[in-house]
Amino acid sequence: MWIEKLTGSLAEKQQYKQLQARIAALPEPYGSAAKALQRYFLHQGGIVDGETLVKMQRDFVELWERAAVDGTPVREIVGEDPVAFAEDFVRAYAGRQWIDKERERLRKAIDEAERGEQR
Repeated sequence: MWIEKLTGSLAEKQQYKQLQARIAALPEPYGSAAKALQRYFLHQGGIVDGETLVKMQRDFVELWERAAVDGTPVREIVGEDPVAFAEDFVRAYAGRQWIDKERERLRKAIDEAERGEQR
């Protein structure tokens, strides 16, 4: 459907909202840690593919739900450097990112400049 091309899949948006509700339901300290990481994901991740984003979010929620059930300490999950954990987690879901278009544009511009030099 053309509207989904413009706005994204309605089903993916619904799944994402359901996953957000599951994060909101996490007991402390897991809820606070998960929300802080999500905030970081929004600034660092740049994932624009809805399917990839939902998969990443689902895996993220399940990680924290399991930790809460098992009583795993937060630091045991994220390690000594939560930034490294967050960046490694997002990198594992290397779907399409917003910067991909600019990367391709830069490559083409350099290729065109190089062709201009060779004339």
